[in-house]
Amino acid sequence: MTGPIDPVALTADLIRCPSVTPADGGAQGVLTAALEAQGFTVHRFTSGEAPHGPVENMVAIRGHGAPHFAFAGHSDVVPAGQGWTGGAFEPEIRGDLLYGRGAVDMKGAIAAFIAAAERVPDHEGTLSLLITGDEEGPAIHGTRAIIDWMDARGIRPDMVLVGEPTSDVRLGDTLKIGRRGSINAWIAVPGTQGHVAYPHLADNPVTRLVRILGRLQRWHLDDGNAWFQPSNLEVTDIEVASGATNIIPGVAKARLNIRFNDEQQGAALEAEIRRVTAEEAPRATVEAMISGEAFLTEPGVLSSLVSNAIRDVTGVEPAYSTTGGTSDARFLSQIAPTVEFGLCNATMHKLDEAVAVEDLRVLADVYEAVLRSAFTSI
Repeated sequence: MTGPIDPVALTADLIRCPSVTPADGGAQGVLTAALEAQGFTVHRFTSGEAPHGPVENMVAIRGHGAPHFAFAGHSDVVPAGQGWTGGAFEPEIRGDLLYGRGAVDMKGAIAAFIAAAERVPDHEGTLSLLITGDEEGPAIHGTRAIIDWMDARGIRPDMVLVGEPTSDVRLGDTLKIGRRGSINAWIAVPGTQGHVAYPHLADNPVTRLVRILGRLQRWHLDDGNAWFQPSNLEVTDIEVASGATNIIPGVAKARLNIRFNDEQQGAALEAEIRRVTAEEAPRATVEAMISGEAFLTEPGVLSSLVSNAIRDVTGVEPAYSTTGGTSDARFLSQIAPTVEFGLCNATMHKLDEAVAVEDLRVLADVYEAVLRSAFTSI
């Protein structure tokens, strides 16, 4: 790539890389070339093993000293799926839109940030990009490994901007300052298989599973607060594989998910699930996985800096939000104030994912304004 970086062209180059998580598909090689040309020192390393790895990670650093501003994101994408109008990894501009897997989530934001960084070459302090190939998957060997890598070298950002697609109706309308946490739980209630006509010779586990789920569904977690909606528990799967209409099953299973705000803690929620289950079915087993705790970056310097840049460039006043699913901001918020801002999210993970060409260029302008505010330019 010669001349000033065009975020649209760079996004297209990244889309051509079939980086379906946890594969890299050459995406981080494209990023390395663009960043090294700007004077970044690029550190690339792999983490983890099959089945969830190995994962390609990258930390690119330019400058030194304070302040340290970091942009974070992921180069991996979800599987394309069947039924695209064109090729999922063959970028194509049709009308005002650039189509391709990752255009919105989130290769477009990475390209916009690199274009912005090129426009602010002589900054005080430190500028870094933290890019993982393991956000769309289990997120075990990605951003958490990057944080460990930085900790081992005494590197810690002062502010982090994650380029997730946060905008709703138009670019700039939403800035994420927090996210709810998430916990999944798998409950298995054993019984004794038998004929439905002879229930005294069997032990039906479904009855106890229904009581467990009924109690959990009636569990009032909280009413939400100023920044978060109420926590909610949802049953996401029930499995009773008896195989016939006249068999009492030998086991009944269920899966549930809780999305919780900052009034809750994952460990306490898990303990309550285990308590209720044990009371209703002492022989039952519970497996739980806390994907991340809720976090909130209180409105302050970072959120003002980003919202001012959005307003100055787009004329839109962003709303502060904590809605939506989880992101790697849940890990980064543990080491520095973290907010999220990026493209419109209407087509992420969908067939024919697409981004407005003009939005890519405007996003690069916003990121440039963020950098100029974060640093004292020379």
